[in-house]
Amino acid sequence: MTYINTATAARRVARAGLTVAAVLLLAAAVPAPTGPSTGDHLFLMVTKGDGRSGDTRGTLLLCDPPQGHGRAAEACAQLAAADGDIASLPAAAGVYCTMLYAPVTAQASGEWNGRPVEYRQTFANGCVMAARTGAVFALES
Repeated sequence: MTYINTATAARRVARAGLTVAAVLLLAAAVPAPTGPSTGDHLFLMVTKGDGRSGDTRGTLLLCDPPQGHGRAAEACAQLAAADGDIASLPAAAGVYCTMLYAPVTAQASGEWNGRPVEYRQTFANGCVMAARTGAVFALES
């Protein structure tokens, strides 16, 4: 004969409820495909600080059609010109940044032309990041 006390039963129901709630929340957060796509997408994050903690902003950049980002069309065009290689984006000409140290960490993960993309770089400040990565990490616009 099996005995289950009320507290054990309540914990099991609560765990099951949390699991169902978590699955429903994730399902609602993932957008449904809206048509044909080349698969070019990047999840972008910018963290103020050295990347271990701080204020983090993030978005999903989709490039067919450009969406999910304040400057999606510009960011997708820059990435297309660099074949999805963020490290090889050309630096902005004529941009002068202060030597103020206020680090920001830029991170990207996703897929470009069927290849996985992983990128992480800490810059001295937001100006340096913008000069090196163009519109890709301009998440505040």
